[in-house]
Amino acid sequence: MEFLGTSQTASYCGPKKACAFRALPPAGPAPETQECYQPYSLPGYRYLKSWRPSLFYKVSNAQTCVDERATCRSPLRPPTILPALRSALFCRYSPRDWDKSNDLQMRGAEASRLWASRLTGDSMRLMQDKDELTRQMQEGTSRNLGQRLSDIGFWKSELGYELERLLNETHSMETVKRRLECAAEELNCPLQVALECLYHREKRIGIDLVHDNVEKNLIQEVDLLKCCQEHMRKLAQRIDIQMRDNRDAQHALERDLEDKSSAQFIDEKCYNLRNTSDCITFFHGMEKVDGTVSVPETWAKFSNDNIRHSQNMRANSIWLREEAENLLETLSDQMWKQFTDTNLAFSARISEVTDVKNKLQTQLAKTLQEIFQAENTIMLLERSIMAKECPLKVAQTRLECRTWRPNVELCRDIPQFKLVNEVFTIDDTLQTLRLRLRETQDTLQLLVMTKCRLEHELAVKANTLCIDKEKCMSMRKTFPCTPRLVGYT
Repeated sequence: MEFLGTSQTASYCGPKKACAFRALPPAGPAPETQECYQPYSLPGYRYLKSWRPSLFYKVSNAQTCVDERATCRSPLRPPTILPALRSALFCRYSPRDWDKSNDLQMRGAEASRLWASRLTGDSMRLMQDKDELTRQMQEGTSRNLGQRLSDIGFWKSELGYELERLLNETHSMETVKRRLECAAEELNCPLQVALECLYHREKRIGIDLVHDNVEKNLIQEVDLLKCCQEHMRKLAQRIDIQMRDNRDAQHALERDLEDKSSAQFIDEKCYNLRNTSDCITFFHGMEKVDGTVSVPETWAKFSNDNIRHSQNMRANSIWLREEAENLLETLSDQMWKQFTDTNLAFSARISEVTDVKNKLQTQLAKTLQEIFQAENTIMLLERSIMAKECPLKVAQTRLECRTWRPNVELCRDIPQFKLVNEVFTIDDTLQTLRLRLRETQDTLQLLVMTKCRLEHELAVKANTLCIDKEKCMSMRKTFPCTPRLVGYT
């Protein structure tokens, strides 16, 4: 039986090899056939590793010496493979190759299907995300326009409010000039009182010479009086210049307010546009055109600067007018407020010093009590130390007497142990009591020093109370009446 499925690489398919015992000379060299093998790749898997049927390798490697001997013994045996079937037999595959090919096909189909499913899901999510992003951006733009309208309304109200206050201030300045000179003279008396209080408070002693709220209020009162008195004398010459500056600020506010009204009308129109509006159309390239001349910071800063400029002008007017009104109209409020704050600061300081003085007196009394108790403790400790000396002498005497026992009677018995323990215990007790005695004596010295410091602090607090309560507050019982402060004589 012939095996037709063998490969041409088998030993009996090629030219015969020489045998040791050759019966006949070879008729001639056998023709050698050269065939090219092209590796097969599945569709879509061209880049996978090339492979050949495993049967090809199995058959080609099965060249044994037995086959060679068989061919040598049969030199005239006809070839077992027909030449016409060689190319067909060469392309045969094993079941393992067939299973591997099918497995690769299924894996490729599964990978393609999985990739397509992922791409479809990603595409759906992409569309949903972009729709949501577009909706959020449009809502954000509308919200920003609404916020912009709110900002414009806010600045319009601020500008209108500031314009109104500036006009009122300009009208108010016209009535100030004639009341300046009479009120300036009324500040000399309160100023003298405040300075006297400052001079008296410089006589405080030690730690009480502190820059407290009373001194701060007095300095503020002096500065306020001097500032008002100085500027009142110059206010008459500066009113005309200030009113001209007020008119310039008024013009800037009115122009800014008109621009804000125009911008508000345009932004309201944009805010009311929807996807279903009739007036919307394409304006290609408008996003590339930047005709803006400001950013939100500079836009707000422009109006803020106008308002601040108006406020500065109005503040200058108010400052000029209040310097007059402090001595004319506002002085009845501001000066009385400062005068009241200073008096309240005096009262609070007097109460605080009195409270501290009482606490110091209480501490002094407790310190004296502690000094008395410390002295008693020292006396008791000394007595206790003296009382422990006799038991120690007794124990040491007993030990000394027991050393005179003869020969074997010098026994380390229980009384000996007890006596030694008693001596060590009493000695340790004496050391502890002496240490506690030294600590108590040190504490007594500390208490005595504390008593001296407390007595010194009480003297300092008494001096401070005398200055603030008797000298300063007695001068601050009177103050100019309101009609004289507002310039009426």
